[in-house]
Amino acid sequence: MKITQSQILQNHLDGISKKISEIKDEINAVEKNVNSKDISKLLKIKSIVGKYRNLPQKLVTCLPRFEPEKIEGKNLVKLFGTLSLSSLTADEHGYSFKTTEKSPDAGSSPSIKQLLDEPEIVTTIDIDTGYRHLHNVACMSDEEIWTSGDDSNMKLFSINQGSPLKSITTTSMKAPDDIAVTLSGDLIYTDYHDRTVNIVKNKKIQKVIRLLKWKPRSACSTSSGDLLVIMENDDYVQTKVVRYSGFNQKQIIKFDGEGKPLFSSGPFCRNITENRNLDICVSDYRAEAVVVVNHAGKLRFRYTGHTPAPNNQPFSPRGITTDSQSHILTADYNNECVHIIDQDGQFLRFIVCGLSYPQGLCTDTNDNLFVAEWRNMQVKKIKYLQ
Repeated sequence: MKITQSQILQNHLDGISKKISEIKDEINAVEKNVNSKDISKLLKIKSIVGKYRNLPQKLVTCLPRFEPEKIEGKNLVKLFGTLSLSSLTADEHGYSFKTTEKSPDAGSSPSIKQLLDEPEIVTTIDIDTGYRHLHNVACMSDEEIWTSGDDSNMKLFSINQGSPLKSITTTSMKAPDDIAVTLSGDLIYTDYHDRTVNIVKNKKIQKVIRLLKWKPRSACSTSSGDLLVIMENDDYVQTKVVRYSGFNQKQIIKFDGEGKPLFSSGPFCRNITENRNLDICVSDYRAEAVVVVNHAGKLRFRYTGHTPAPNNQPFSPRGITTDSQSHILTADYNNECVHIIDQDGQFLRFIVCGLSYPQGLCTDTNDNLFVAEWRNMQVKKIKYLQ
């Protein structure tokens, strides 16, 4: 939280400094023309006061607040209390625009939830609208999910009715490599074929990022509104994670502290998400590992699976997601299960539930898990937390 706020405040300060520099340059230009003996230059002077009339917004820092739990019952986990989310408030012209970390319950700290002894399937949605194989799922809300497969159509489904609501076709007419949903509810997708990351607003597709000599694999929207994109170069020898703020490249994550590549190379599936503690989590299929780095890009740990696995096959991570407890959940394609690990990489348990070649994952605001099954074209909604 400290690093995030420091970066926001520094960017704000840089913006003010840039604005002051621009104003000084304009003043110097006007003074130069006024002092000139060339009457034509004097007549060309135009007032641009309006351009700088609006003052920069004021950022107000709100420090986190510790809220202790009352000591009740025998569950020791609940005795430690929680830390409220930090926030920055921009106060401009009497209005407040609040930026805070993503929370399932606005204005409150997340409650502590325990894993169920036996996860259970709540709903099964049959995706039988043209895909030969199902690849990705993303929660639009607690009632709707986006799906994508091996064609160019991304389809929105009603969870309760199991019926398609609408469809969006990629501009390249190729299958998207990954889909995700922003905090404001807009669909984003990566197009490996035309090297773009796109956002869908009011059924219109906007190209947010267009790459040169690199191709995007997976993307996610962060709690701060940034985009994290994992990509590989055209020669398939380099892989990196890039953070974008709007259209601007903000951070590149590529090597560990010893200068070694964090991620494997080659044209293989990789998925990315941000944990609640701001860690960046990547499922690296070729490396047979989940790679987790902190907000600054420093390696925290690599998770390489747990034995014995349900099918006794090598760990084959595909889709990846997180929940309100900072658990990291990864689809294991070959072992037909989902691994649950904590935020420090400790294995907690498998979710099996009769899954068939799980591919894409996402969670909703109530910590229900959605699993896209590659072969049988189903999305399963699974309850795994109390």
